Amino acid sequence: MNALARGLILVGLVFLVLGGVVYLASRFGVSLDRFPLGRLPGDIRIERGNFTCIFPLASMIVLSVVLSLLLNLILRLLNR
Repeated sequence: MNALARGLILVGLVFLVLGGVVYLASRFGVSLDRFPLGRLPGDIRIERGNFTCIFPLASMIVLSVVLSLLLNLILRLLNR
């Protein structure tokens, strides 16, 4: 249980740092619109009048693969 708590705290700190980086990037005029996440072929967008529904299927698959590779790399480096 102790390891789970530490892991959750670590994940929370990572999200806090990432949020801070995104916030500071926007404050300094760095546009995050250059990343095509949410606009890839395979992402479903339904617009009807004043209703918009977005299913970013392809973006989530790409994000999942990238995060899986990063996590595997980090875990391999830590287990040496």
